[in-house]
Amino acid sequence: MRRARIGMGSCGLAAGAAAVHEALTFALASLGVPVSLQGVGCVGVCHREPTVELWSPELGACLYGDVTPEGVPELLAAHFVRGEPPADLLIQREGDAPFLAAQERVVLRRCGQVDPASLADYEESGGYGGLRRTLERSTPEEFVGEIIASGLRGRGGGGFPTGRKWALAREAADTHRVLICNADEGDPGAFMDRNIIEGDPFAVIEGMTLAAWAIGACEGFVYVRDEYPQAVRRLEEAVTQARAAGYLGADVLGSGWSFDISLRRGAGAFVCGEETALIASLEGRRGVPRRRPPFPVQSGLHGHPTCINNVETLANVAVIAEQGASAFAARGTGSSSGTKVFSLAGDVVRTGMVEVPMGITLGDLVGRIGGGSPSGRPIKAVQIGGPSGGCIPASQFDVKVDYESLRQVGAIMGSGGLVVLDAGACMVDIARYFLAFTQEESCGKCTFCRVGTKRMLEILERICGGRGRAGDLELLERLSQQVTANSLCGLGKSAPNPVLSTLRWFREEYEAHIDRRCCPAGKCKELVSFSIDPLRCDGCTMCADQCVAEAIRTKGGMIHLEILDDPCTRCGGCFTVCRFGAVSVR
Repeated sequence: MRRARIGMGSCGLAAGAAAVHEALTFALASLGVPVSLQGVGCVGVCHREPTVELWSPELGACLYGDVTPEGVPELLAAHFVRGEPPADLLIQREGDAPFLAAQERVVLRRCGQVDPASLADYEESGGYGGLRRTLERSTPEEFVGEIIASGLRGRGGGGFPTGRKWALAREAADTHRVLICNADEGDPGAFMDRNIIEGDPFAVIEGMTLAAWAIGACEGFVYVRDEYPQAVRRLEEAVTQARAAGYLGADVLGSGWSFDISLRRGAGAFVCGEETALIASLEGRRGVPRRRPPFPVQSGLHGHPTCINNVETLANVAVIAEQGASAFAARGTGSSSGTKVFSLAGDVVRTGMVEVPMGITLGDLVGRIGGGSPSGRPIKAVQIGGPSGGCIPASQFDVKVDYESLRQVGAIMGSGGLVVLDAGACMVDIARYFLAFTQEESCGKCTFCRVGTKRMLEILERICGGRGRAGDLELLERLSQQVTANSLCGLGKSAPNPVLSTLRWFREEYEAHIDRRCCPAGKCKELVSFSIDPLRCDGCTMCADQCVAEAIRTKGGMIHLEILDDPCTRCGGCFTVCRFGAVSVR
């Protein structure tokens, strides 16, 4: 039967997918051709939302983007009646799009292909087959060994071997063990976990069930970000259906083992992504990290051994149970097996959710899949690993995307946020932005994190404001080393990474701010000024209309305009709207 699928993830809904879904429902009823309509998760092509996939025997599967409610009738007629896919809307036909064809979708293989609210769809696509076979044919110890053999490492940031963590949990004397899924995704520009949960929630639930069986856990929790209402609904639906079908609750699939899952909404603090802070929040206390040891696998929630894995890690567990450890280990590199999901954002043509094998080069990820810069300016760097990650310059884009290679260039894998920066970005300002985020999100428990990051931020703000002093860079490096060495948790230890990486690769930009009192990228407001070239200005007044500060006026009754320096707020609006290149920044 002919079918229509529409992406109903958060990105699609934000772009108007609900109205498109309503238009599809109405138009299909009067089309005269039987077509099934299905709401699915995001396929990852966020830059072309709302997206609709139409399938017919004549054309196969065609994915369309930028679909509007008004354009739905013509789209359906072109595809199903005339058999002529509209070229302006067509993203791919049978897998020929560079953005999707260059990926290796394993964790994301069902996203955009199944109804995330349907357990039947999940089972039909092979879901829960891995859990059934594992419970029937393996022991918990054997499955822990399978995870170790796969080489799976935690996808939440640290890259700790998942099998080793499980083995430590199994060794705990206390048999009341707990499993927690960390879905408190808080990195700026990161939306991997949200996309997986919204598009394939049963995979996360199956992975949790497998992990709990392997470590001998009797209860599980999903600590999910409260700002993800769609993901929360999907998880609630999935848990309810899984419990009703016998995949959760007492005597799971007749195995004699009981396990159930509860949802807890996050407290809204970035630091609660740290394991011990997350546990404190679950216990109803303020989310503040504690010293380790004891580690959570020894003493965690309410003193019981607790294993914490993030969303993508647990989704990979379901893959390993289904496909086997050897198939998983065959992807990626020797020390970084499998695939990695990234949220691709920033100054890049094709933004969205991508999944690539470990070991792909950063250049391929940004250029071949992302499509390069939309502005025409050269790509300058990528910021990878969230606010605790590092900035990698374009000169290092041949680096492989794996845990060890990224550390060698001063960055970390993190959870998978990747922000592309073109030549218009000021790297000093980028470091200031990310440090401001981590400084604000610091719980304040550690002196080095609380005070050290504050002092570092003050120096960066002074440099961006044109008040940098000799010795500031050396002081930044010294403070970074002290904060890294003496902070209690991962937030403080990694907070200086954006500063250290930009100092390593873009030191000349810092020196320009301090020595010449200029911002080479023209981003730091206190260090730039705007002017209008009279030879290029035609007096159209678009810049004056844009200027809310009323800093632009005609000059001496002549046709061209001038910008008054004092009232100018350096917003850059005039530069953006000028069609003639008459506005310059210096």
